[in-house]
Amino acid sequence: MEIDFEEAVARIPRWMLGLALLGTTVSLIWWGLTAATGFLAGSGAAWLNFRLIEGAVNRISRLATNQQEKRASGSGRRIFIQFAFLILGAFVILRFSGFSVAAGFCGFLICPTAVILEMIYELFNYGHS
Repeated sequence: MEIDFEEAVARIPRWMLGLALLGTTVSLIWWGLTAATGFLAGSGAAWLNFRLIEGAVNRISRLATNQQEKRASGSGRRIFIQFAFLILGAFVILRFSGFSVAAGFCGFLICPTAVILEMIYELFNYGHS
């Protein structure tokens, strides 16, 4: 059985949503509102980061496979500016909002966690060893 990578990439945001809801609920119950809002803000930044990386990889692969396509000037600068604004926005939100920085960092880790869960899902679903 062959793996459909587009389906796997499409499932990752759903894993992220489930982890964000679970983590926000757990942090609200155990550590309170500041931790829950920090985790939720970190989760939102992780989702945005995932989408930015996905878009950048799609642009790069499109350019690599289609040599005839005219390359957009400044596309590297555009990617850099997007990531810089993401980092700046995350810093401002976590520094000046009163959210828990530790919980925000934990929320940002939902993306690698979602990827690990997707890998485990693929192992069990397709019987790879």
